Amino acid sequence: MANVDVVGVGNALVDVQARVDDSVLPELGIDKGVMTLVDDAQQKAVLEKLKELPLNRCAGGSAANSIVAIAEFGGSATYVGKVGRDEVGQFFLDDMQSLGIEIKGQYAEAPTGTCAVLITEDAQRTMLTNLGASATLTVDDIDRSLIEGAKYVYVEGYLLTGESTKAAAYKAMDLARELGVKVALTASDPFLINLIRDEIWDLVTGPVDLFFCNELEAQSLTGESDPVACAKKIHEHVESVALTLGEKGSLVMHGGEAYAIEGLSVKAIDTTGAGDMYAGAMLYGVTNGLSWEQAGHLASHAASRIVSQMGARLDQPFTKDEIAAITDSIS
Repeated sequence: MANVDVVGVGNALVDVQARVDDSVLPELGIDKGVMTLVDDAQQKAVLEKLKELPLNRCAGGSAANSIVAIAEFGGSATYVGKVGRDEVGQFFLDDMQSLGIEIKGQYAEAPTGTCAVLITEDAQRTMLTNLGASATLTVDDIDRSLIEGAKYVYVEGYLLTGESTKAAAYKAMDLARELGVKVALTASDPFLINLIRDEIWDLVTGPVDLFFCNELEAQSLTGESDPVACAKKIHEHVESVALTLGEKGSLVMHGGEAYAIEGLSVKAIDTTGAGDMYAGAMLYGVTNGLSWEQAGHLASHAASRIVSQMGARLDQPFTKDEIAAITDSIS
């Protein structure tokens, strides 16, 4: 296959986003600000409750959001995931392919997975995920030809919660190592670190070249409280680490160098996909000739723009001139 910047492997979901009052969350019996896995019946009840509200729908899932960002910045990407043979699944495929993203894996005999994203007044997003067809991803969907010629394989941590999806993630990482392709992993969610901390650490100290995490995830993983100490401890074992700090910016470490990336002051409306956007912009940058510091600044700008609007897809993608204005100011 043709060379691509990044091959993403993840749970193929259709995001359904809605603004809700805080009181809705206890009514649904869910914790605020985190991702909760729900079954078909629970998700159906939630979507039924939301149907009277204005909704936004787009192809989603953590890695898919980042792959979309790469494509919108002008990079090239392939995505591996499973959808059902239904209207929702066709929507996912059409949405991704409209951006020039090649899709592998495709159909499963199960309903397409969905993620209900509930956004409260304080811009916090609470996610209820029904994995559906995405949970049927297997090692058979990861082909050597997918990885050959890529610069990075990007794996979302959520895949590690299922037996077959975990096997697919490990096969993708193993093939990448064998073929000399870099491996990037996102921690995905603090709950995941708490659930399988030792396994995540084994990956960080093993095949992973670039690790994305936020402050809570880094603290849980390392046992450190200071973000700098967290990043340093991770960087002892992994070539590159990008630790996001919300409005305070981020810390990027690569090859022994540390870069403090400023945050941008914006009015946050919806934090959905902020980390995914940051990762996508960073991966675009480092696979398209930017320095790590430049890529970090571009990622910070991208994350700031995404939280100032609804949804995980940029209403106004960055132009080439905007990208140049951000990166040219960094030596």
